[in-house]
Amino acid sequence: MLLNFVYSTYMNEDNRKYIWACIQKAGDYLDGQLPSHPNHPKGRNSYAHVAICIKNKFNISYKDIDDNLLKEVLDYIEYLKDNPK
Repeated sequence: MLLNFVYSTYMNEDNRKYIWACIQKAGDYLDGQLPSHPNHPKGRNSYAHVAICIKNKFNISYKDIDDNLLKEVLDYIEYLKDNPK
């Protein structure tokens, strides 16, 4: 039996730019809302927080996530906005 797979190793450029714009908007929204942390005495970087959370959840940088997971990434960004931690 022959199986055909469509495999994309990276997100296409348009989706990558769109995800980055969404990360920036989420970072703007979360600015000042993240709880303080002793490792960040001057405050936490909300943009880095979103990017790191995405990397931790998907085990890969947002740039390298497959296009098929675009909706899931966007949903997760919304989740992060609704649940600052």
